[in-house]
Amino acid sequence: MTDEAIQKHLFSAEWYQNSKRICAYVSCASLREVVTSHILSDLLGKQRQYAVYVPRVEDMESQMRMLHITNMDDDLILNHMNILEPTPLDSSGNPRDEVMQANEPLDLLLLPGLAFDRKGGRLGRGGGYYDVFLQNYLLLAKDKGWKSPLLVALAYSPQIRDDPVPVDPTDVNIDALLSCNGILTFNSEAEEQISTT
Repeated sequence: MTDEAIQKHLFSAEWYQNSKRICAYVSCASLREVVTSHILSDLLGKQRQYAVYVPRVEDMESQMRMLHITNMDDDLILNHMNILEPTPLDSSGNPRDEVMQANEPLDLLLLPGLAFDRKGGRLGRGGGYYDVFLQNYLLLAKDKGWKSPLLVALAYSPQIRDDPVPVDPTDVNIDALLSCNGILTFNSEAEEQISTT
């Protein structure tokens, strides 16, 4: 029921509907993440022209790429951690498009996490994959003069803490947090983007 409530909030949000280039994680039940299968199906099943990217772990040194997918059934395989991720090549045998080599900016990133605080702090699983990717992408966006994408984490209510989550100086804060209770924003840019769309 909680997953459905989160999805309902997301699907009805104009900032989601208006996003055309989106990165989203592929949820894993054993990690107790907010389920994204219906979200990915929504994005991939619409006739609108979405570009959907999902993560592929490249090594144990926190390297992760966001690769373009068009179909969940054919494009995803289980990795060594039992998490679905895209194959490096598409069904035609061509390398998949990746976010860091794209010619257009991302609009939205949907992020997982273990815990979140009410100031935008996000506690991951300790691998640093998302933080390294986000740092690199935000530098790329700045270099190209692109607007930064909206960073929205999906969370169950018990994951949201009043006290700060432990973060490192290299960790990237989220812009907003979506739970079954709706959305919390953590900066004026996110507030403006979410309230004006």
